[in-house]
Amino acid sequence: MGNWMKTTVLLAAIVALFGAVGAIMGGKAGMLLALLFGGGMSVFSYWFSDKLVLRLYHAQEVNAHNAPYLYHMVRELAQRARLPMPKVYLINAAQPNAFATGRDPDHAAVAATTGIIDLLSERELRGVMAHELAHVKHRDILISTIAAVLAGAISALANFAMLFGGRDEDGRPINPLAGILVALLAPLAAMLIQMAISRAREFEADRGGAEICGDPLALASALQKIDYYARGVPLPSADAHPETGQMMIINPLSGGSIASWFSTHPATEERIARLRAMRR
Repeated sequence: MGNWMKTTVLLAAIVALFGAVGAIMGGKAGMLLALLFGGGMSVFSYWFSDKLVLRLYHAQEVNAHNAPYLYHMVRELAQRARLPMPKVYLINAAQPNAFATGRDPDHAAVAATTGIIDLLSERELRGVMAHELAHVKHRDILISTIAAVLAGAISALANFAMLFGGRDEDGRPINPLAGILVALLAPLAAMLIQMAISRAREFEADRGGAEICGDPLALASALQKIDYYARGVPLPSADAHPETGQMMIINPLSGGSIASWFSTHPATEERIARLRAMRR
């Protein structure tokens, strides 16, 4: 199944889960309340998350004068991708990593750590920045926000039910055991779907990035290096705010002991294998 089709199916699944949980736990009124709550939080995040995360990592905006190497690279790749020139940021951190943010291609930003610039060759760094521009081109921030809206609303419904008990459409209390099971399992199911969407978008960004830079093996080589070094070098803000890890090209907090279905990113080995297959 293609990554776009998989994303569509997963989004449909999380919508269906939300509708089912809302009907079980609070009827139409409870479902609407949870959607308004989750939607309000996510709309705020969608419009302001770029500024928040850049401030969180103390990212400094750079230009053609103070960081010509990175800036000109991003500009050339953005032209190849037929994208508006995004803002470019540099993060003074030893861990090799990068991410993209912004609500749409006209308000996008890409950021790279000093560690990734020191570690990678120019060819490999082009592959990484092309990957981040693919996220911008595919509007992955919007997709992840939609998933977060529904997952957050499902969690809100579950928390409401744990505190006040669920009620059906006619206002009658639901079976307590059923309420407990839904309250415990629904947020878990929503999180699993959200993580699956994130992994699908990473595969698609790898494919899109390889097409933008025209060199799948460069991105494969970069991923191999980043995965090896990132696990040994901490990224302090990521430790304090693990929710930002899904934005990175390699999640700085993921490890081998975490089950694959709980991971925001696919296994690096599988990503590399797909990129090498593109080259063949």
